[in-house]
Amino acid sequence: MFTRDKLYVGGEWRKPSTGQILKVISPHTEEVVGKVPSAATEDIDAAVAAARASFDSGMWSRRSPEERIETLRRLEIAYAKRVDELAELITLEMGSPISISRMVHVPMSSMTLSAMLDVAEEYVWDERRTGFSGQEFRIRSEGVGVVAAISPWNTPQFVLMVKLAPALLAGCSIILKPSPESPLDAFVLAEILDEVGLPRGVVSILPGGRDVGQYLVAHPDVDKVAFTGSTEAGRIIGGICGQQLKRVSLELGGKSAAIVLEDADLDNLAMGLKFAGMLNSGQVCAAQTRVLAPRSMYNQVVEALVAMASNLQVGDPSSELTEIGPLVSSRQRDRVQGFIAGGVAEGALLAVGGPGQPASLASGWYVEPTIFANVSNEMTIAREEIFGPVLAVIPYDDEESAIRIANDSQYGLSGTVWTSDIERGYKIAEQVRTGTFGVNQFNTLDFKCPFGGFKSSGLGRELGREGLSSYLEIKSIAPPPAIAG
Repeated sequence: MFTRDKLYVGGEWRKPSTGQILKVISPHTEEVVGKVPSAATEDIDAAVAAARASFDSGMWSRRSPEERIETLRRLEIAYAKRVDELAELITLEMGSPISISRMVHVPMSSMTLSAMLDVAEEYVWDERRTGFSGQEFRIRSEGVGVVAAISPWNTPQFVLMVKLAPALLAGCSIILKPSPESPLDAFVLAEILDEVGLPRGVVSILPGGRDVGQYLVAHPDVDKVAFTGSTEAGRIIGGICGQQLKRVSLELGGKSAAIVLEDADLDNLAMGLKFAGMLNSGQVCAAQTRVLAPRSMYNQVVEALVAMASNLQVGDPSSELTEIGPLVSSRQRDRVQGFIAGGVAEGALLAVGGPGQPASLASGWYVEPTIFANVSNEMTIAREEIFGPVLAVIPYDDEESAIRIANDSQYGLSGTVWTSDIERGYKIAEQVRTGTFGVNQFNTLDFKCPFGGFKSSGLGRELGREGLSSYLEIKSIAPPPAIAG
């Protein structure tokens, strides 16, 4: 069993202020596999005070970008030594198949750190610019201050790194709050950070529930909040930050559409949506869960997806053969099963799968890979983010209606188009209002390019130059006035 009895507060391991414990339950065995302390308000106050002092003193914030980059290069090396341990913990705590943890979760974290280091090396931190007056101004980028970063359970290590790397490179001090469902890997990250030699106060890692997050977000000494999670929670956080005029970036929900054109290769489509729709057991914010199929080949699309879903290996996430593991919690399993039952009640056709426990599994929070046919875009299963292995196939009449249906959503995080006509695919990409979009592929996330959403899918961008910029304030410094001769 994974156990820890101290919190990482301001770069020091400290006993928690209370005896509150987070019990981590295996989504596969339903047994306790980890126990770690939960932060309380006193711990948050201590972490924020340490972050405030470290930032204001300049011990990290006023180091040169080159010095900060050099320190994080050491983090890059130290991180690489523990990738196997991190992958196994992610599978243990939230049920992602071990092959996905090893090939996606942890590598994405490593690549994020490497990419952001490259971005920081290329970034112009102190620019000289000729103003309208003809004088030469300095345009300087400085860290935004103390950052509160809140991450979800579905990609725990990756989202932590998406926020940690740019914040540290910008010169910020940061408090990370991992999800109570998946805190174990965050303690290993703290151990790695402890080896690197960051100044005291610069990083804290405080797991806890919603109350911990709310207290941290509202703390008056926090200058920026970076949140990844549900749109509902994002609205609350955005409101708090708006009242305090606090900087905020929000990466929220999605209900992304995969547009299938008449000339699409259906074998390629099925393989693509196996990844795009079912990755991480469907627990991905950018998952392509609405499949828009032309009426002329609607049945063929449904048949291809049913065949794909029927052949997925569901079971023990520690097995290398498993493709679909359990959902993270009984609450999440029940929520997904509720959506499936609701889809049937609203008149959608259950083409494969369903709400019941897979017959071969006696325990665990599993949901069968599920494909719905005869879905209209007005149904709940086409409107709400389900966050499970459930795809809804929606018919359309022509290209214009496909684009209209794709855009008829409160969300705008991702999207794809599947076609043999690449130029046509690009034209459709330009008309769908999402932050990322792929032509014949789901791999729309590149670590040097911005990621984020339109509409209710969030505010701001992460990764790339834009992601680094979100942790910076821009200062213009004017030269002294010219002396008349």
